[in-house]
Amino acid sequence: MWRCTPADMPKKRQNASLVLRDRSNGATLFRWLYDEIRTAIVDGRLSPGSRLPSTRSVASQYRVARGTVVAAFDQLAAEGYVESTVGNGTFVRRMLPESLLGARSVGRASLSARGRLLAENPFPYLCANRSVETFRLDRPALDAFPTRLWSRIAARGLRSSAPRLLAHGEILGFRPLREAVAAHVGLTRGVKCTADQVVITTGTQQSLDLITRLVLDPGDRVWVEDPGYAGATWLLRASGAEVIGVPVDAEGIDSDAGRRRCRSAKFAYVTPGCQFPLGMGMSLRRRLALLQWAREEGAWIFEDDYDSQLRFSGRPLAALQSLDTGGCVIYSNTFNKMLFPALRLGFLVVPPTLVDAVAAARSVLDRFPSVPDQATLADFISEGYLDQHMRRMCELYTARFDALVRCAQRRIKDVMELSPVGAGLQIVGWLAKGIDENEACRRAAERGVDSVALSKFAIDRSMPPALVLGVACADIRAIRSGVERLGHTLREL
Repeated sequence: MWRCTPADMPKKRQNASLVLRDRSNGATLFRWLYDEIRTAIVDGRLSPGSRLPSTRSVASQYRVARGTVVAAFDQLAAEGYVESTVGNGTFVRRMLPESLLGARSVGRASLSARGRLLAENPFPYLCANRSVETFRLDRPALDAFPTRLWSRIAARGLRSSAPRLLAHGEILGFRPLREAVAAHVGLTRGVKCTADQVVITTGTQQSLDLITRLVLDPGDRVWVEDPGYAGATWLLRASGAEVIGVPVDAEGIDSDAGRRRCRSAKFAYVTPGCQFPLGMGMSLRRRLALLQWAREEGAWIFEDDYDSQLRFSGRPLAALQSLDTGGCVIYSNTFNKMLFPALRLGFLVVPPTLVDAVAAARSVLDRFPSVPDQATLADFISEGYLDQHMRRMCELYTARFDALVRCAQRRIKDVMELSPVGAGLQIVGWLAKGIDENEACRRAAERGVDSVALSKFAIDRSMPPALVLGVACADIRAIRSGVERLGHTLREL
């Protein structure tokens, strides 16, 4: 039933003019009528107290069923935009819902200090053109992933354990996956841990965000490799931390330079297994120096071990965490680079002193990742398929890197020199004198070649002009074609 108008409402009043815009594709007649009339009321084109045309006249004017018009008017009345009584008509209410909520009388809601930092520090795309495949920095070889095998494992898991996999998960992650991860990183990376120290996340960004919430306060100073991973730099800034860029050289991060710049930092983000983006490993001397600094200052070290298993010569270096005797290293890795980005599964290995705090924080923030995906990955690891896949990927990526280096030596040595690299999915190409790296990046993207200017990863340091290229996702034919196009671009500059 429609509500009655006030007693002093005049019985005879000129109907308001009702002009509706054309119906957009896909909108139902009811939704179109409702939205148009509601918008006219909220915008003030139908003023408070004005009378709407009758449902019959609206139906006739716009050639819709009268029942549709009645339904739209009923909805507006139920939400408090209009009021009506039989024989008197339908009127725009004098006190609208927006008025009652104060939407027109107060200032716009504002972001918090943390919200402003997040808005000012978005995660930059690590590509110049997201439609381009050649030399994409953020993509592994998806064409080589064993999709059918993964599908069979996933289907088998759901058939055999559907109720358990569809229920709530564990806060720290699916227990069989945590056990498989602990065994895997112990064998392949020398990481010392039990399954109770493993925390399943969606990847490096979530892992770093979780830890910074627990160990950093706004204004705390943190060391970050310079140049370094831009995603970590922006996340730390967004958390309110003061980022201190610490230079890297052929041995990795220079702790002595870090001490001179800011001895009392509370946190360090490092990539010791395969420095991003330059690709070198951290020497034993530098690892021990970094651990010594952390012990002296009571600081945390976040070890991002993202690509260290993808090594093209010799055995991978053991993780920094394997040398830690003081419980200051937080180890992080991701399966999104090892397998495929859409998987959204990574993990942390935290010191025993942090486990309870991480579990409590996780229970508040996001509970747990998808359980079926965790179960599939657990079987993929425990049945030996991850090791097989990584061996195949090392062979494939070695062939692709070799093809790039040989082709670059023959075709573009006059305009770009590639750095030697022993691991990882990216390589740095140093540009000839006089070539602007940002312009080179832009023009190369127009020719279907992706790259990122090295300066995008710098914090305070001034680096020679260079492009960072991803090699994993392009086959050898695409690499050769990409080098040709890149050469044409660079010579024009």
